[in-house]
Amino acid sequence: MKQPQEISALIAFSAGLLSFVSPCVLPLIPSYITYITGVSFKELTHASGRAKLRWATVFHSLLFIAGFSTVFILMGASASYLGQLFTRYQYWIMKGGGVLIIILGIHFIGIINLPFLQMEKRFELRNRPLGYLGSFLVGIIFAAGWTPCIGPILSTILIYASTSQDFGTGVLLLAIYSMGLGVPFFLSSLAFNSFLSAFERIKRGMRVVTIVSGCFLVAIGILLVTDTFREINTYLNIFGNP
Repeated sequence: MKQPQEISALIAFSAGLLSFVSPCVLPLIPSYITYITGVSFKELTHASGRAKLRWATVFHSLLFIAGFSTVFILMGASASYLGQLFTRYQYWIMKGGGVLIIILGIHFIGIINLPFLQMEKRFELRNRPLGYLGSFLVGIIFAAGWTPCIGPILSTILIYASTSQDFGTGVLLLAIYSMGLGVPFFLSSLAFNSFLSAFERIKRGMRVVTIVSGCFLVAIGILLVTDTFREINTYLNIFGNP
């Protein structure tokens, strides 16, 4: 089943953004920025010496993003590979995955409560990472430790990847998902004061963000269950080739 690439990319990037603003990731962004850079909160928010810290922040942030992107991309490759192994069952994988995503979305909205989705597995690091390599390793640990928390959104993209017959689709989708998660993190590290101001506003509307995430999951689940992606693809082909 060939998915419309433009729609796939938009969904994957949107999922990454929603993961970034999720209640269990967004509040910890300031701590991660200060941790990977080895710079104190006061130094990041103080005007003097900010230019000197900028390049260090850029390199540490990019390596942190590369770390969690590596894990997510490997997940995407694995999902595509497993999907190819069970090609004859892809129809049922798509339907069953769509139903599962709808249930996860309903949980996000708050209509039902699934206790196992409230669990988080975090890796606490007490010592700062060893230079730039340490930032990359912390990115890997971030992906492993917070996967249970962002799992409902991440699983949407993994299920979507597993329904494709193209092995590269999983890699591409999870790379774009990582971009959706990484770009706001990178911008936040560069404009730390602006991020803190925006964070206070977003925090007050965190419940709205969660409901939007739930609606996003429900919508994707419905598209998978009804095989509407195929119809969208047909429409785009007709529209793009008059």
